[in-house]
This record gives sequence, C-alpha cells and structure tokens, in this order.
Amino acid sequence: MFNIAIDGPAGAGKSTIAKEIAKKINFVYVDTGAMFRSMALYLLNNNIDPENEELVSSSCPDMDITITYVDGEQQVILNGENVSGKIRTEEVGKTASTIAKYSAVRTKLLELQRALASKEQVIMDGRDIGTAVLPNAELKVYLTASSDERARRRVKQLEENGMAADFEEIKADIIKRDEQDMNREIAPLKQADDAILVDSSDMSVEEVIDHIVSLYQERA
Repeated sequence: MFNIAIDGPAGAGKSTIAKEIAKKINFVYVDTGAMFRSMALYLLNNNIDPENEELVSSSCPDMDITITYVDGEQQVILNGENVSGKIRTEEVGKTASTIAKYSAVRTKLLELQRALASKEQVIMDGRDIGTAVLPNAELKVYLTASSDERARRRVKQLEENGMAADFEEIKADIIKRDEQDMNREIAPLKQADDAILVDSSDMSVEEVIDHIVSLYQERA
C-alpha cells in the first residue's frame, strides 16, 4: 500500500493538486478539508459557537461524515445530506480552522482517515497529514506559496464563482489562519522532517502536479 501526504497552509492549492494527482496515478483522493468543513457547517447550521470547545466536542457524536465518488466527482455526505456545494464559503472555512484545534474533532476524523488509508492507496491533503494522520506515508510533500500569491488565487477563485472579494481582507485572513494553524496545541501545521518542500509561488498547477508525480514515480 502506497500513501501520499500533502500538507501546507491555506490557499496553497493542496486540494486542486491532490485531486489531479489522484486521477493521474489512480489513487483515492481523501479530502480532509471537506471533512472539517462539514463539521463546521453542522455547527453553523445548529447555532453552536465554534469557540466553545465543550459544546463542539459534545456535538461530535451527532455528526456522520462520509465521502463517496459519483461519476468521478467527490460527494461529501453530512448526516445523509449531500453538502458538497455548501462547504466552500469563507465562513465555513474560518469555522473549520477554529475547530480543527480541538482534540475531539481531530480524534473523530482521524479514525476514518486512517481506516481509508489502510484499505486503499490514497492521497490525502491537510495541515497535519504527514505529521499526525499518516506519519508512515511513503511520500510526504509540504506545499506552500507566499501569502500574496495565495490571496491572489483565492480572490480569483471567488470572483470566478461570482462572489465579491477584497485582496487585502483575504490576505489578512490567510495570515491569521496561518498563525492559528501553526500555533494550535494539537497537531499544529508544520513540515514533517521527511517531507519534501514544494514552493508553488512561481509554478503553474501543471508544473506542481508533474513534479509531485515524478517524486511518486521515483519512490514507487
């Protein structure tokens, strides 16, 4: 079984890259961010304060999250409802970053993620895949880019989806999320000792994909 872990800060393009690599090498893509976002959506829908760790933790047993693929497209199911189109808002993203530091949240998702990786050849992206979720992954990549570049990409993505976006506001939020992710007590964002650093600031999506696929081919 060969597993690939891709970690990195918000807006580095982890999900886009991982999805395309999965298609190229016929791996299963496990969207850990979508899982955290689904939990965040549940809290928002039920008016549960994400800053209240006790309330969030007690709500974890009420959330059932699964990921399936229909015609090659990922479907995220929260308590029987397909929420794929509801989890990509800025509010959900911010809430997901807040609750990701809680032990109960990470424990709930960790079991599911490891179970998937034990049965399938997976590529998984997130903040702590190589350091905490899949510490024995055969290939670990730390994918990053400058805060300016990540903000530009996010603004472009939002505008393409018909949503208004302010560059400075997005950049400030990215820097804040970096700080939060890197300094949380449980499984903080950091480059694993055996991870390969890939800075995509001046690389196209295709260049990043080709580079990581070549790393896989060398090791496989």
